[in-house]
Amino acid sequence: MGIRAVELRKGTVIKKDNALLIITDFNHLTPGKGQAIIQMKTRNLQTGTTGAIRASSGENFEVAYLDRRKCQYLYREGDAGFVFMDEESYDQFNLSQDLVGEFMGFVKESSSIEVTFHDEMPIGVALPPSVELEVTEAEIAVKGNTATNVKKDATVETGLKIRVPIHISAGDIVKLSTETGDFQRRVN
Repeated sequence: MGIRAVELRKGTVIKKDNALLIITDFNHLTPGKGQAIIQMKTRNLQTGTTGAIRASSGENFEVAYLDRRKCQYLYREGDAGFVFMDEESYDQFNLSQDLVGEFMGFVKESSSIEVTFHDEMPIGVALPPSVELEVTEAEIAVKGNTATNVKKDATVETGLKIRVPIHISAGDIVKLSTETGDFQRRVN
C-alpha cells in the first residue's frame, strides 16, 4: 500500500529500492502544458547519501513506518560511532558517525534522546527543537566592537563550535537551536 506523490511532504520517510529515504526538499511543479511533476531531494537514512527523485503526481510511494524510543546516549566509541542504550530494554547499540555525526554536537553524554527505529534497526536520532549547553571556551571580546550585532567564536561542552554575542563567556549556559545551530539566548 502506498500514497500518491502529491501527498508526500518534507520529512516523510519512504522506501524505494530497499532503501529508506527521508524527503529533505519537496517541489510540486505544474507546467503550463502537460502533467504535474513532483521533484524531491532525499537523504538515505542508512548511508547518508543524498539524491533526487522526479515523479509524476499520480505515482505511488511506500511510506516507511518508524518507531521512536527514548534512549540514553552513553559515549562515543572512536570510529565505530556513538553508543546508545534503550531505556526500556537496556539493549546497547551503535549509530555510525555518517548517520548521526552532524547532530551529536547537541547531545551531552548520559542524556536521553529519541532514537528512530525501522524494523528494530536504529536509523537516526530526533533532537528537541533546542538544547542548553555550557560554553567551555569563548574568544575574548574586543573593546569597541559593540556598535552592531557582533558575534565571536565559542565552543560548548560537547565540542560543538558556535557563534555567540560578545557578552557570552566561558561558564555561561546558552540555548541553541538544533535545527540551525544558532545561538538563541543565555540561560541563567
